[in-house]
Amino acid sequence: MSASGSNERKLLEAAASGDVATIQTLLKTGVNVDTRNDHRQTALLVATHNNQVETAKALIDAGADVNAKDMIQDSPYLYAGARGHLEILKMTLSHGADLKSTNRFGGTALIPASERGHVETVRTLIEAGINVDYINRLGWTALIEAVILSDGGPEHVEIVKLLKAAGANLSITDNEGVNALEHAKKRGFTEIVAVLEN
Repeated sequence: MSASGSNERKLLEAAASGDVATIQTLLKTGVNVDTRNDHRQTALLVATHNNQVETAKALIDAGADVNAKDMIQDSPYLYAGARGHLEILKMTLSHGADLKSTNRFGGTALIPASERGHVETVRTLIEAGINVDYINRLGWTALIEAVILSDGGPEHVEIVKLLKAAGANLSITDNEGVNALEHAKKRGFTEIVAVLEN
């Protein structure tokens, strides 16, 4: 392997372990900040996987592409949103994150964030101006996912409140013609039902 190839590998390893000093040294030698591994993950995506906030900051400050997708259509922005890595998400948003970007399910970052109960992530994405009614390939919006893939607990109640306050269209149905309110009633999610009916 060439010296540059070796340095690229070192950059990816440093991103995984959170070794900011090594990253900064390697970048000064001219290593491409968007070097990719065998899964097409950039150093920034590797750092995001491990929620390495300082590492992500160093890479973003050096110009890393927050929208660069890997083989399974994850980008640093989309992954941070889906996993609730809030600090990294905010950095990607202030460095050109594409709110229209979609994951392998054809959904925006808001949809998995809503499903997984990441309240502050949902709030942050709404404030950034993301489309709350975007429908993924499964036929689901963030609101529908917050109901059908949740336990109806306090985080999901709060997310439903946020989505409703942001103007989510409550009448949108899934591919079977069932809307979020009907799903909530079927599952006995009384608090979510109350929010949607209020």
